[in-house]
Amino acid sequence: MSQNLIEKAFSRPVESYWIGTTPQTTYPELNENIKTDILIVGGGITGIAAAYLLQKEGLDVVIIDAGRIAHSTSGHTTAKITSLHSVKYAKLIKQLGEEGAGKYGEINEKAISMIEDIIKENNIQCDFSRQPNFVYTKEEQYINIIEEEVNAAKSIGLPARFETSLPLPFSVQGAICFDNQAQFHPRKYLLSLADIFIKNGGHIFENTAAIDIHEDRECTTSTRNGFSIKSDKVIVASHFPFYDGWGFYSARMFGERSYALAVKSPVNVPYGMYISYEQPTRSIRTQLGEDGNQLLILGGEHHKTGGNINEKEKYTKLINFAETDFHATDVLYRWSAQDYTAMNEIPYIGHITGKKMNIFVATGFQKWGMTTSHVSAMIIRDIIANGKSEAENIFKPSRFTPVSSAKNFIKENADVVNNLVSGKLESPPEEFKILPGEGKAVKYKGKKAGAYMDNDGNVFIIDTTCKHLGCEVNWNSAEKTWDCPCHASRYNYDGTVIEGPAIIPLDRLK
Repeated sequence: MSQNLIEKAFSRPVESYWIGTTPQTTYPELNENIKTDILIVGGGITGIAAAYLLQKEGLDVVIIDAGRIAHSTSGHTTAKITSLHSVKYAKLIKQLGEEGAGKYGEINEKAISMIEDIIKENNIQCDFSRQPNFVYTKEEQYINIIEEEVNAAKSIGLPARFETSLPLPFSVQGAICFDNQAQFHPRKYLLSLADIFIKNGGHIFENTAAIDIHEDRECTTSTRNGFSIKSDKVIVASHFPFYDGWGFYSARMFGERSYALAVKSPVNVPYGMYISYEQPTRSIRTQLGEDGNQLLILGGEHHKTGGNINEKEKYTKLINFAETDFHATDVLYRWSAQDYTAMNEIPYIGHITGKKMNIFVATGFQKWGMTTSHVSAMIIRDIIANGKSEAENIFKPSRFTPVSSAKNFIKENADVVNNLVSGKLESPPEEFKILPGEGKAVKYKGKKAGAYMDNDGNVFIIDTTCKHLGCEVNWNSAEKTWDCPCHASRYNYDGTVIEGPAIIPLDRLK
């Protein structure tokens, strides 16, 4: 592998292509108590799509975001819009029956069409194009799994077919294809949708973090800056629910990180979006660059958040894939994403618990958030506006599926206990040296801590005890963050919260 290509990649800051090619937003911070019909907590693709649909129903809607809208999860994606969620439907038929699996596929197909309709209706320029989507395997041992998935998808009316030849620079044993799927530039889409929402009377407040909800006859949401928002309904669209209303989402989901590159390559991929069935996952799609030339968006290398992982090595493996298989000449952007998966791998969409009927949640999208966000927006819109949704029982957060969830539930929560105990037993050195740009576990004044030195020589020392449930966070060298291995909370090098479930910063010791 070319050392020059690696050096080029790591000489540039970690930034996604979607963020790097769009302007930053400047919506105001909330500075007073307000009241609205619907409050949406989280200004990503789920929150903005839901706001757009509910506003069209004649409701007054407010969006608040702890940071900047369309920046966190929605700005760190490979941006595929598809109902082919890897290999899913054979399993769904066993879980839900053909009718339930059919509804799952149908509403995802509707979401693709709805995105296209919104784009056409509002003349949004966001590089949208219809594309076939493929799940491929290079190994003969998985052919029967791919064929089973093709048959399962066909049996419930989805646009599935089997392929043995793909326009990729390597051969495959077989692939499932769904025709007429789509891809786009998510930030161009979302920033335009937010502008439309504002022009039609909506309100967006950035740098406004919600910290609690009190539900009575109406909901009162408290913010970190000391103000409150009264509303008839609240939609928690904050990726991981900042408030779970005793729904115990941290025990029912697990977080993973994955990595992506935008690369220049002389290899032309004429059409399609692709993802491998076998591990390590390889995701492939094209994107028309700002200069009019084709870029490749390559992704993969997922792992549990917060483990003792060498994140730079993950990027390096993707760069190796880009160079070996696509003869990449430059890595223009690199970024990582965080995704949550529900224990039975079906997202949680609807009332946050069976008793809290004015608070809604949408989470656990398992890497397929571009489509599932709009599924969520449709389901929640229908429940609020019409009292019900035809698909709500499939995604109902209060569903109880002990058999289908048992294996993942036991494994993931056993991992939590193991990380909680082992993290407390580890003992870092009493004295430490640290270099600019470096972060690591240390002992400070007799207490376990985390230290980071910035390029100006400033040292930040934090208590490494996660503010969610007390696990010990680990240093992520590629992103310069402190990540929790138990429930995937993430903090900046100075201890400020990047992603929940934690909502309180790490204690600053220095």
